[in-house]
Amino acid sequence: MKAIVKVKLKEGILDPQGRAVKTALHHLGYQKIKDVRIGKYIELDIDGNDFIAIKGLVTEASHKLLANPVIEDYFIEIEEGKR
Repeated sequence: MKAIVKVKLKEGILDPQGRAVKTALHHLGYQKIKDVRIGKYIELDIDGNDFIAIKGLVTEASHKLLANPVIEDYFIEIEEGKR
């Protein structure tokens, strides 16, 4: 199965990388872009087909390593039947 983990900073957490990208975009003439937030997109290939076990494994890995739950939120998608 394939799992996708999307990680983004929680609301209210400053995003200096996003601010730098927004400034660069404005310098390039993209004035209509109001805000930029930078996050992470992580794909995991996982052996097995037990959806509940895989969801638990990915949740644990996300909480322990892939995201910092103090300042980041993460969202998990499990794609059944994909490798």
